[in-house]
Amino acid sequence: MAGVRRNILTDATARDRYIEGARALKAEHLGPTTAQLGIPGPARQVSTWDLFVAWHHTAMNRFTPATQTDRNAAHRGPVFLPWHRFMLILLELQFQRVLDDDSFGLPYWDWAADGDRSPAQQRRSELWNSDTMGGEGNPVTTGPFAFDGAQAGSWRVRLDVDAQGRLRSTDRGLRRALGQSVADLPRTSDLAAALELDEYDRAPWSTTSEQFRNRLEGWRPQEKAPGLHNRVHVWVGGDMLPSSSPNDPVFYLNHCNCDRVWAAFQAQRSEPPYLPTNSAGIALQGHRIDDRMYALLSRPVTPRQMLDVEDFYTYDSLDVA
Repeated sequence: MAGVRRNILTDATARDRYIEGARALKAEHLGPTTAQLGIPGPARQVSTWDLFVAWHHTAMNRFTPATQTDRNAAHRGPVFLPWHRFMLILLELQFQRVLDDDSFGLPYWDWAADGDRSPAQQRRSELWNSDTMGGEGNPVTTGPFAFDGAQAGSWRVRLDVDAQGRLRSTDRGLRRALGQSVADLPRTSDLAAALELDEYDRAPWSTTSEQFRNRLEGWRPQEKAPGLHNRVHVWVGGDMLPSSSPNDPVFYLNHCNCDRVWAAFQAQRSEPPYLPTNSAGIALQGHRIDDRMYALLSRPVTPRQMLDVEDFYTYDSLDVA
């Protein structure tokens, strides 16, 4: 049964089930310890949730071919959207398993709707209420992902990165600093401008490309950088900033909304649904339509396999701008 992904701020059931599933996956220790994975620092149990943190980090630090130092295996190039779609599907399947509910769909945060409000109102969004994501802090001390070292149910960050960007073992609370690095979230007008672009992507297939993928990822236009997806990460701040950003459950709410925007872009256009094609040179290895995307937790798939995913999920609305 295909799940339906719903707005976390308008569907209390989707909100509550997401929180329940996230906490269950965080408490599930089926995998190896950090020491067995070769991760520096004290040996810690690695939860199912933490494995997705490790996957995202390693993808950001994987460059194929080795001379490719701008595009990595999941960002800064065409594969950004299909790679994260693949990640969301695998996580959604884990939620369905621990919730015993094959109709569960990951919720999304319509951050552009919040972005149309004043900066002060954005920080008071219902998303940061104690019954949703909780608030900000170092550590976060409110909501279902709060930290209290004396409590067994505290949300504990087990993997993060050091000053050199290397993955390490740790044991601390979640960090957020809302609106500190940039003052405001993206607006619906920013999304509308991205949806008006003609092509999915275009040469040079990087952070300087002028088409939809790069605009949604948030590298262009430079006059309001970071934009869209990147701006959300920076606005939330704290643990949403480094390569270990999936530590914060808000990460998936952001990426579900990005995927929803891509789904809207797809629904409005016909061929070609994805660029570059297989005829692109070896410098684009890992980003061409039939290249195998980097996988750590499953067998790899290709961008082409991520273009039609209605058998896995749909959205309650593609009205994004």
